[in-house]
Amino acid sequence: MAAITFNYDAKNTLLKSIFHTAVLAGATEVCSKKRTPLDEALEDLRLGRVTTIHTPKQWKGAKN
Repeated sequence: MAAITFNYDAKNTLLKSIFHTAVLAGATEVCSKKRTPLDEALEDLRLGRVTTIHTPKQWKGAKN
């Protein structure tokens, strides 16, 4: 038996369907990492998907 770890974007529907098909064919899912919103936000920062960070003062419509 072999264990394989995949890292992929959870929004990628093609990969999700491929993995789902593999599970239907008999592969077992050992571990499914549940991502919190904080994990997703930190990954967005790490990958450069965030261009602006608003502070609470800016959210209230305060003048800069």
